[in-house]
Amino acid sequence: MVTKLEALLSWLAFPIYVWQGLGVRRRTVRMAPPAGPTEVDLPGQGKPLQILVIGDSSAAGVGVEDFSESVAGRLPGLLAETTGRPVHARTSGNNSATSGQIRDHVVPNLKPVAYDYIVLNIGTNDAKNFHSGRRFCKEFGTLIYALRARFPEATLIWSGVLDLKVVPSLPWPLNEILSIRSRIINQNGQILSQERGALAPPVTWNPIVENFSNDGFHASSKGYQDWAEALAEYILELESTR
Repeated sequence: MVTKLEALLSWLAFPIYVWQGLGVRRRTVRMAPPAGPTEVDLPGQGKPLQILVIGDSSAAGVGVEDFSESVAGRLPGLLAETTGRPVHARTSGNNSATSGQIRDHVVPNLKPVAYDYIVLNIGTNDAKNFHSGRRFCKEFGTLIYALRARFPEATLIWSGVLDLKVVPSLPWPLNEILSIRSRIINQNGQILSQERGALAPPVTWNPIVENFSNDGFHASSKGYQDWAEALAEYILELESTR
């Protein structure tokens, strides 16, 4: 929960955010999305499970050398292995993307496939870019509407936003400032998801050092593995109720 005082303090600290943020940007290793196919078809028996992973650099797999090590790269194999079903998975991840950019420039260009599950990894850049709660509500809320209109049969799963206080590359007090901003995003995102028919499971990812990549911001191969396993388990629980 974010108090009005915390939100006000984060805005008062905006000059510190700009000054320290520019320094971190200069020092941080800039990592490109990894190589590897972002659309896969895995064999199995029965009806194919259709998965779309969409969002920012975490969806793109930034932080690892090969896409197969990312959360979106690992998820199809985990689901195929556990269910025995064929799995078709596509990923559309975009470095530095915000909710509004995914809504306006990505969703309209996606093929209208009958996805069973859409995993939405978005919100970190909204927090990092200091988007207000009102702006995020408008852009994220209409992103959910756009996805549900284009893929009406899909179950939409929003992965939430990690509290940026625990990110190794962010020094104090920048991490405290961005902690407030990320919690504002997470709080509003959970409310909007509930209101507009998306699922927002609690963030259970463990922010230990080995779960972060060399840039100290994105997930490592181990971090993505843990994330993919938790996500696969959540989807399998949903499948068991169908």
